[in-house]
Parts: sequence; structure tokens; C-alpha cells
Amino acid sequence: MRTERASGGGQAARRDLKVIVGAAIIDGGRVLACARSAPPEVAGMWEFPGGKVEPGESETVALARECAEELAVRVEVGERVGRNVRMAHGRSVLKVYAARLLHGDRPQALEHQELRWLSAAELDTVTWLPADAPIVAALHLLLTLRTRANGGGGRS
Repeated sequence: MRTERASGGGQAARRDLKVIVGAAIIDGGRVLACARSAPPEVAGMWEFPGGKVEPGESETVALARECAEELAVRVEVGERVGRNVRMAHGRSVLKVYAARLLHGDRPQALEHQELRWLSAAELDTVTWLPADAPIVAALHLLLTLRTRANGGGGRS
């Protein structure tokens, strides 16, 4: 993603926005939340798993790679959840996608303090990282709709 900003001489200077992808992994009407273990200033706060899109990688490929690295799971990446969230003083943007686990995989906390499956009613029971918090409202609606469509909590 590219943006332009005016430099001191009035010319547009181009800079790249780093894209960070997050996975709202949904299973049985609940979403996976992950407690950060580091750095110290955000340890214990909750996030959606994910990470940086590397050069030459698509967002969906990056997200599948990050889920394998952080959680030892394979996922199918679905539709976007919520809006783009600007982060890091405007130098990067977070994009969250719905995802589902494949092949009966179960997430493992390889890089996080703790993992929790949260229903729509439980989303506000954890302290989300500031960048992930704007996604929670959109996710609340998505989980509620999926739970109703599945008759109250069956697998999505």
C-alpha cells in the first residue's frame, strides 16, 4: 500500500505502508483471542493472531503463514472483518480477516501467554490491544449472525 505526503518543498514524497494482517479464527460461534507475552508494555493484552506481510506475499498467504508459525494451525482465510486500522504512528495498517481451522487443527500458544475462545457476549471481557479494539464491534455482529444461522452455537 502506498501513500503520499507533502514534503517541505511542496512535492509529494512517497512512502510504503506496512501491512499487518490478523486472523479472527472462528470456531463453534467463538473467536480465538491471544494474550501477548511481549513486549512488556503490552504483555497480557489481547490480540488477533497474525503479523507482517512480507515482500512478494499476498495478505492471505501471509496470514496462513503467521497462523502456522504462531499457533501451529492451518487455516482457510475468508472475508475481511471491520475496517483498516492505522497503527504505529501511521506507518502501518492492520487488516483482519475471518478464518476457520482446517483438518481438525487445535491452536497452541507457541508465542502467546494464553489463548481463549470468546463468544460474542465475552468479547469485552478481555483488554484488547488498541489496534485490535476497533475490529471487535464488527466481529461481535459477525459472531452473532453466525451463531443465529447455526441455530445457537453449532460449528461455523
